Amino acid sequence: MEKIKSKRGFASMSPERRAAIASMGGKAVKPENRAFARDLGLASSAGRKGGKKAKATKATKSAKAGK
Repeated sequence: MEKIKSKRGFASMSPERRAAIASMGGKAVKPENRAFARDLGLASSAGRKGGKKAKATKATKSAKAGK
């Protein structure tokens, strides 16, 4: 017996409709109100912190897998 999945949410929308919704996210905040647009140092430090966190999480997961 084959299970039929119903299309709900984004899966039921046309590609054009999905693109229209996705583009709204980028327009939600005015460019002058975006923190990273005004302060490149802030953007740089945020990226650095995120990279360190991701690397630490990956190392923790691989250490647990080796046990």
